[in-house]
Amino acid sequence: MKTGLLLPAAFLLLILLPGYETNTSGGIAVWSKTYSSILKSIRAPKFKGKTYNIISFGAVVNDSTHLNTEAINNAVSECSSKGGGTVLVPEGRWHTGPIVLKSGVNLHVAEGAVLIFTSDVREYPQVLTRWEGIDCYNTSPMIYAYGQENIGITGKGTIDGGASRSNWWGMPRLSPVAGKPVRGRPLLMEYNENGTPVEQRLFGPGDNLRPQLINLYKCKNIIISDLTLVRPAFWTIHPLMCENLTVRGVTIKTEGAPNGDGCDPESCKNVLIEGCFFNTGDDCIAIKSGRNGDGRRWNIPSENIIVRNCRMQNGHGGVVIGSEISGGFRNLFVENCIMDSPELERVIRLKTNNCRGGTIENLYVRNVEVGQCSESVLHINLLYEPGEPCRRDFPPLVRNIYLEKVNSKKSRYGVYIAGYNDTENISNINLVNCKWENVRETNRIDGRVAGLTFSGTTINGVEVK
Repeated sequence: MKTGLLLPAAFLLLILLPGYETNTSGGIAVWSKTYSSILKSIRAPKFKGKTYNIISFGAVVNDSTHLNTEAINNAVSECSSKGGGTVLVPEGRWHTGPIVLKSGVNLHVAEGAVLIFTSDVREYPQVLTRWEGIDCYNTSPMIYAYGQENIGITGKGTIDGGASRSNWWGMPRLSPVAGKPVRGRPLLMEYNENGTPVEQRLFGPGDNLRPQLINLYKCKNIIISDLTLVRPAFWTIHPLMCENLTVRGVTIKTEGAPNGDGCDPESCKNVLIEGCFFNTGDDCIAIKSGRNGDGRRWNIPSENIIVRNCRMQNGHGGVVIGSEISGGFRNLFVENCIMDSPELERVIRLKTNNCRGGTIENLYVRNVEVGQCSESVLHINLLYEPGEPCRRDFPPLVRNIYLEKVNSKKSRYGVYIAGYNDTENISNINLVNCKWENVRETNRIDGRVAGLTFSGTTINGVEVK
């Protein structure tokens, strides 16, 4: 049988394997017990200490020729050294280079304040980070922290990465620079495949690995709230190996930004993303756990992530897992979200391949309203980035997926699955009480699936059997 055909239910392998959840309502016990337990474990830090106004440290407002990097970082250091508190960025436009957060500090960007980062690459030192799931020393993120606890980035102001086509966005990420030795992304990927020690993976601005707007690495007890984040050079919020993180009420606008992901928790545990708005140049939320060899070496999954009451406009995907997911993922809960745009490609997206490996399991999605998306409501792709140079003997596993009352008014497909023809690496996929209207090509199933079940779900008014 040719793959790519729209398959009736009779041709699908409908089996339930031992140990799988069989509750057709998407796992009531899981929502009442596991979800509630995860939610109770996530607690945003509180900041009770003194307020340190950056003006007191020599910061100069509304002067694009003056960088306030030293003043802001001095305020952060003093605040942390004296037991913590709030570093205040008051109303006005404040130009700066990279900021390094420290334990106990809440960086508060007040309403009417705009924190603008310079595009002068000379201002950004090398720091230890990850870039597209690969460990390296690279150009410092604009806001960075390593190994800190009880930190915040809050306020009703704006953090502006200052990126445009004339600076950061003009760096050619995917191809080497003419006349120069091959470096940048191709070399970083080669280092990962070869197991080159991380301390030898040294990259800087000339290598075109654009820095994240916010990168918090190995931190605990974090709150990011109420801000507007715009014009990142690369990913917007990138928590890496963090635990107990709340992202609440944040507006992220990165439309037009290449790789302008909204929020990408990587190898993180206990994460709440709620009440946020995403209009992005790439995935709105993308959950990750390392790429290929580095992801397997650390073997730290992302787990226990809740996304609720969010709104997604443009983006490659609304809530996404992958593609850098070699450490695996488990326990995603998505509820009460609204997604709507002809430029939103997918609602729930899983992207991985046999370079990655890892197990993706236990996704629970309910009560999501979709005005329209351009491709599919649920997209599971095990064949992502087929031209990637890598070892391909690490087939991923995807299992235990539940979508309940995920309704859409317009899309190309309901479900689009790209699996393997020779093995069943996708299993126990459940679509419960979903209503999909104006679907141009119903479902598309390429490859084998062990257990694809529709219950009370309609496509263009016809119940799927």
